[in-house]
Amino acid sequence: MAIEPATKSDQEKMGMALGKLSDEDPTFRIKSNFETGQTIISGMGELQLEVLVDRMKREFGVEAATGAPQVAYKETIKKIAQGEGKYIRQTGGRGQYGHCLLRVEPKGRGEGFEFKSEVRGGAIPSEFISPIEKGVKEKLENGILAGFPMVDMLVAVYDGSFHEVDSSEIAFKIAGSLAVEEAARRADMVLLEPIMKIEVSTPEEFMGDVIGDLSSKRAQIQGTEKRGTMTVIVGVAPLAELSGYATKLRSISQGRASYYMEPSHYEEVPKNIAEQIVAKSGKTPQI
Repeated sequence: MAIEPATKSDQEKMGMALGKLSDEDPTFRIKSNFETGQTIISGMGELQLEVLVDRMKREFGVEAATGAPQVAYKETIKKIAQGEGKYIRQTGGRGQYGHCLLRVEPKGRGEGFEFKSEVRGGAIPSEFISPIEKGVKEKLENGILAGFPMVDMLVAVYDGSFHEVDSSEIAFKIAGSLAVEEAARRADMVLLEPIMKIEVSTPEEFMGDVIGDLSSKRAQIQGTEKRGTMTVIVGVAPLAELSGYATKLRSISQGRASYYMEPSHYEEVPKNIAEQIVAKSGKTPQI
C-alpha cells in the first residue's frame, strides 16, 4: 500500500509514526520506492494496514492518504538499430555543432545499461564522447515509449563529425539525446512490468476459486503443496494485477486464506495492455 502525508507538516510526523509502529509490529514493513518516489507499507494484509493508518491518525495526529502503489514499469528494446543526431545552430558569432551516429543493441534481462565508444580516426574528439553519453543517459532515464526508464541495452557511438570552432559539449549532449531516441524508435521498443512471486495459503475447499481468480490476473500457477490442513498455491503474477488482492482473497475464502508476495523479475507487458499504458502516458507512439 502506498502512503503519502497530506501536508508537508505531516511528513516528518509520518516518518516518526511509521518507525514506532514498525518497532511494535515486526510484520509491518516500510520501504521507499526510489523509482516512483512513494513510501510503501506492507504487512499481513490490507486490514492490518488500515488499522495501522487509523492508529497513526488517532495516536500521532498524522493525516495521510493511501492507495495502490504505482507500478514501476520499465522500457527496453528487442532488436539492433542505428540512429543519427545532429544539433547545428548558427545565430551570429559562435554557433553550435554536434553530430553523432550510434547503435543500440538489446541485452539480457537484468543486465542493465552499457555505453561504449567505437569512434576511430578522430571523427569525434575524445572530449565530446562523455557529453554524448550524458545526453544518451538523460534521454533513457526519462523514457521514450511511455516515460519509464529504459534498461538492458547497449549504446555504442561509432561515428560523427565536429566543427573546429562551433562544436561544444552541450551540442554533442543534445546530438546524443536525438540519436538514441531515433535509434530506440527503430529498435522495437517494449514495456516491461514487475512480476511478483506469490504464495496463497487456503483451505482445500476454496482452492479452485483461488486458482481461478489468480488466473484471471494473468498469474502463472507453478504448483501446489499441502501444509497441514492448508493448501499452498505457488505462482507468479504481474504487480499491476494485484491491487486490492487481500480484499478479494478475503471475500472468496470467507477470510480464511492468506497470502505472501515478493518481487521476482521483470517481463514484457502483453501488447494490448502496453498500448493502453502508452496511450495514458501521452507520449508519441513509436514509429
